[in-house]
Amino acid sequence: MSLQLATAAALPAGPADTVVILPAGSTTLPADAPSLPEAARHYAESQLAAEQKLFAVNLYSHRLYVVVAEEKKTADLSAEQLRRRGHELHAKLKTAKVKELHIVDLTAEKKAALPLAEGLYLTAYQFEGYKTDAKSKQPADLQRAVLVGAAEAEVTALAHLLSGVELARDLVNLPANKLTATNFAEQMAAAGEQAGFHVEILDQARIEALRMGGLLAVNLGSPEPPTFTIMEWKPAGATNDKPYVLVGKGVVFDTGGLSLKPTPGSMDFMKCDMAGAAAMVGTLYALAKNNVPLHVIGLVPATDNRPGGNAFAPGDVLTMHSGLTVEVLNTDAEGRLILADALHFAKKYQPELVIDAATLTGSAARAIGKEGIVAMGTCGDETMQELAAAGRRVHERIVEFPLWDEYAEHIKSDIADINNLGKAEAGAISAGKFLERFIEGTPWIHLDIAAPAYLAAPDSYRGKNGTGTAVRLIYDFLTNRA
Repeated sequence: MSLQLATAAALPAGPADTVVILPAGSTTLPADAPSLPEAARHYAESQLAAEQKLFAVNLYSHRLYVVVAEEKKTADLSAEQLRRRGHELHAKLKTAKVKELHIVDLTAEKKAALPLAEGLYLTAYQFEGYKTDAKSKQPADLQRAVLVGAAEAEVTALAHLLSGVELARDLVNLPANKLTATNFAEQMAAAGEQAGFHVEILDQARIEALRMGGLLAVNLGSPEPPTFTIMEWKPAGATNDKPYVLVGKGVVFDTGGLSLKPTPGSMDFMKCDMAGAAAMVGTLYALAKNNVPLHVIGLVPATDNRPGGNAFAPGDVLTMHSGLTVEVLNTDAEGRLILADALHFAKKYQPELVIDAATLTGSAARAIGKEGIVAMGTCGDETMQELAAAGRRVHERIVEFPLWDEYAEHIKSDIADINNLGKAEAGAISAGKFLERFIEGTPWIHLDIAAPAYLAAPDSYRGKNGTGTAVRLIYDFLTNRA
């Protein structure tokens, strides 16, 4: 059950568990803080004098939590610190079994409550899972966070955005036997029905009619058919004449195919290989729930990649949806094959911009770790700078890699137009260079989210396992263009 975000004009008259956010550098409680008994006020001010940034005052009937904002190098980093404080606060609330928390922002700018609530909400996320004991089925104690004095529209918009992140996390955390390509398409249809965007699912026969050679090849070893899902949010009064197209890699499980992955630390968490697609579903969900006036289309090619049956093999040559031929050097470089078909399909919409997201390469993960997202593209410097600014605002930061002409040498083939592997060096870039061949002539951004999309250990409010990475980034970027 999600944490409910709400607003109120003032604190309730009776006892209420409350957190106050004080301005940076506060050493005393301000006059407009909730009144405290003398001993409790003395304790609170001793904590502030000791430069404590988060502490609790136990008033027995309720608790007052105090968070002191911090001035970082930028406003974006200050907001991120508040998200992290929200994560730390959640641990205290959980210990105290707080059911409802009131958030009071006493900073001058009144911009601290939303990021604190964001960190609290994302930390409170729990995947429902499949445990059968009664304790595991009990809902969390914390049910509701009330932002006192906040604008209702802002709080509602944040709640809808975070529900999109939550949806993406849920999809990534589902095991492969619960999320085949068909199941995934059905989940997207259900999300569309709930949020209000249109969903069309193309089955194997229609995929074959479109000659999507990459998607069909990756699917050859699977007992389950592939799907290609088209999501569309087109509200009345959309401000863009040409749509934005979001493309997500939807490999619901990746064994590596005949180029089999090792299990420990690799294949064992490959249910997350559709995190790029999950991010696009979550983004469409948030855009539709918030009625953002943009025409946006989402494309998700989905399949698993297995070594059985007539599985495609190293040395095979594929003819793609675009007509280009690809020599397969490694069947574990499958994500770029299904994305390539979807990217070329995206061109038919004559889009304003295409953005793809994928857990594509270990190279990207090794280059910058879980701290950021590798980005590259043909959208131009101004658009990439807009995306970078959005990344700083939501702390899903991008690092732009080059797509210099020389990298095309990395994917040259002796017998086909290109190969699907590249060299040992610059693997994330050669993957991007491969995708570029299928989206030529259209402004495009590629996001390689391999490292931050799925975490083996908890990391503040991003938690453990599926993180929903790229939902907040793309949503922020697009809404600033609306």
